[in-house]
Amino acid sequence: MTILVSPFRHVHALVERHKPSHILSVLSPDMAEPERTAPWPKHHLTLRFNDIAAPMEGLTAPSAQMVSELLAFGTAWQGTAPMLVHCWAGISRSTAAAYVLACQRMAAGAEEAIAQNLRDVSPMATPNPLIVALADDLLGREGRMIAAIARIGRGENASEGEPFTLDF
Repeated sequence: MTILVSPFRHVHALVERHKPSHILSVLSPDMAEPERTAPWPKHHLTLRFNDIAAPMEGLTAPSAQMVSELLAFGTAWQGTAPMLVHCWAGISRSTAAAYVLACQRMAAGAEEAIAQNLRDVSPMATPNPLIVALADDLLGREGRMIAAIARIGRGENASEGEPFTLDF
């Protein structure tokens, strides 16, 4: 299975090149969605929250309900065509979502290998720890997802990530 992870500005080029069956947009509450141009897939979920690691007054934090929606979207994905996951910069929210989706598909115990694969394909990836923690709880991973992401640490400093592929 393949998840394409990207910053916002590369979405249309990746849709054209890879023809994903599903798109997950992880955007700030006030951000416009990408224009749905052909060959846009019919399966598209938009989650809206700020890229914060803990609740903060005036900002929208990711919630268990939002991560449940992400997991349900992942369950509906057959994996025969890629899924495209994007946020604004392609560094934090989208990498966390891709990690969560990969963990959901793999057996418990694979969290460390998936996190290391994420680091190997994206030196800039810095998965949002709140998304990971919420998913860890919902998937019953007993802290293994949280620990694996903590072990890979913060990614290289960047204002925008490069598109990458997470295969599992």
